[in-house]
Amino acid sequence: MEQRKIIIDCDPGHDDAVAILLALASPKDIDVLGITCVAGNVPLTLTTRNALSICELAGRTDANVYGGCSKPMFRPLVTAEYVHGSSGLDLDDGATLPCPTMCLEAQHAVPFIVETVMTQPPNSVTLCLLGPLTNIATAFGEEPAIISRIQEIILMGGAAISPGNVTPSAEFNMYVDPEAADIIFRSGAPITMMGLDVTHQVLITEQIQERIRNIGSTVSTIVADLMSFYCRFDLERYGMLGGPLHDPCVIGHVIDDEIFNFKEINVMIEKSSALTRGETVSDWWQVTDRPINCKVAESVNTERFFNLLIERISNFPIDQL
Repeated sequence: MEQRKIIIDCDPGHDDAVAILLALASPKDIDVLGITCVAGNVPLTLTTRNALSICELAGRTDANVYGGCSKPMFRPLVTAEYVHGSSGLDLDDGATLPCPTMCLEAQHAVPFIVETVMTQPPNSVTLCLLGPLTNIATAFGEEPAIISRIQEIILMGGAAISPGNVTPSAEFNMYVDPEAADIIFRSGAPITMMGLDVTHQVLITEQIQERIRNIGSTVSTIVADLMSFYCRFDLERYGMLGGPLHDPCVIGHVIDDEIFNFKEINVMIEKSSALTRGETVSDWWQVTDRPINCKVAESVNTERFFNLLIERISNFPIDQL
């Protein structure tokens, strides 16, 4: 499979952290052009710090990390410390990752995204979107010409036929900035949506945590510790067998396009309703005449996904750090 050039736009977040590590551990498959951060799971000052910490954990101090938008386009910021803890990457017993020594790039994320897409060959850059879509929608507004140059947008967000996880109808990333999501879904760019329909099938159980811990590296131990904290919320709230590993599904699909099965449908974003703000209104049975604009993941080979994840985490040296 040809190496794919990607920009990771994220709001770390435990599952974002695993997604970043999966990408950085897969250099034969993925060329990470940059990591851009947005406010979401926690405020921007923390999402940027967390992205830097994860790059250092991976031994990738050469990675370029950019700070982006600190709030949604038109609304106050909604965050998710109730899932990720006050730092966004809390560990058990109140611990957190060490403060990074890396620094953010001076350039803002939005012009970096625009310049990168415009200077790379047409249809060669994939945007891997793991948080609210504010940075990308802002970039589309500043330079609409990038839309036709994007190879693909692969995003974690939405729920086609599943309930929401922040309201009865809305997934968190779409709820935080529905106006930005609406811009993306109306843009005409090729979109692949990894929503709750499939991410709630990718559960990191205690058994999977132990497989990761038993790799025996610093990276694998910290990933297992992060997952131990992260899984508590979903175990208590939903009674699941483990925490859904949302964001790594995006990177997993980039690496192996046979892990997930998809359905092509029309998806629109609800912006105005107080009751259903951020709902991904999905024409699952094509009962309208709205054109298809999205590939929605509907099923997953979980064994294949976790084998890939564990194989790639095993790429980090046992004596890392």
